[in-house]
Amino acid sequence: MEDKILLAHGSGGRLAHDLVEKSFVRTLANPLLNRLDDSAVFEVSGKLAFTTDSYVVSPMFFPGGDIGKLAVCGTVNDLAMSGAKPLYLSLAFIIEEGLLLSELEKIVNSVQAAAHEAGVEIVTGDTKVVPRGSADKLFINTAGVGLIPEGVDIAGDKAKPGDKVILSGAIGDHGIAVMSQREGLSFATTLKSDCAPLGGLVADMLNASRNINCLRDPTRGGLASSLNELASQSKVSIKIEEKDIPVREAVLGACEMLGFDPLYIANEGRLVAIVPAEDADKIIKAMKKSKYGRDAVIIGEVVAGPAGRVVMKTVLGAHRIVDMLVGDLLPRIC
Repeated sequence: MEDKILLAHGSGGRLAHDLVEKSFVRTLANPLLNRLDDSAVFEVSGKLAFTTDSYVVSPMFFPGGDIGKLAVCGTVNDLAMSGAKPLYLSLAFIIEEGLLLSELEKIVNSVQAAAHEAGVEIVTGDTKVVPRGSADKLFINTAGVGLIPEGVDIAGDKAKPGDKVILSGAIGDHGIAVMSQREGLSFATTLKSDCAPLGGLVADMLNASRNINCLRDPTRGGLASSLNELASQSKVSIKIEEKDIPVREAVLGACEMLGFDPLYIANEGRLVAIVPAEDADKIIKAMKKSKYGRDAVIIGEVVAGPAGRVVMKTVLGAHRIVDMLVGDLLPRIC
């Protein structure tokens, strides 16, 4: 039989120490983590961004990623949306008794690969083991620290009428990929999650222009909810064009079959940027040089109007108010 996580792995004794050493430190090794102190100590000079998140995706493995990759990318992206260069992450693993050690090893390897691509180090963490039936195999909690470059001032309340709204690529891939794996759905094409670290893409955008007013990664609630958040925070209206929003045929087909709207499907490797009109072209040009921004496109603009309103011009020429998601369209997708 394959080795599995036991309650004794969470005891703080020999098995716990062996688990930390063999399953985590050996793979994620770096000078700060290797000290195995109760906290990581580092020096940073400048303006910092700090974030925290938790990941409970079901299933743990899905086309294009797994819970480990998702945890790193999601946290890195939250830092990047403030313009920060991600530096350090913490990870806490809440493991259910019975999880295969081989599955844990795959997830930790995925964590290391994603962290390496993102240019961050895992410098501290924690492991807890809970009884069978208490955690659906594995939950991960993260925290991240990043450094904001001088002159960068990005926030959700800075959108202004006349600004352009940029989307980095096709929407809905992550939510539909997870849903298809969970429910055993099959499509004519192989659909993968868009899960990816976006720190490098944001750095390229900032190198092209520091005049970026807002950034947001449209995760839970999808593009529609993110645009509503930005419109509300900035007390403006946003108008988007349905014909300009990229959606893959597989996502459209799944949404039609399941009765979903792609605007509300979760993404984990896309961003929305609101930038001054005069800077939009050079920012898009910079984005297209990155594999995570090569499909970047302007999908609309900020306009004067009722605060918090998002309106979409449909392909038929009608106008539709796009509200924020109410309820839980796709549970457990991040």
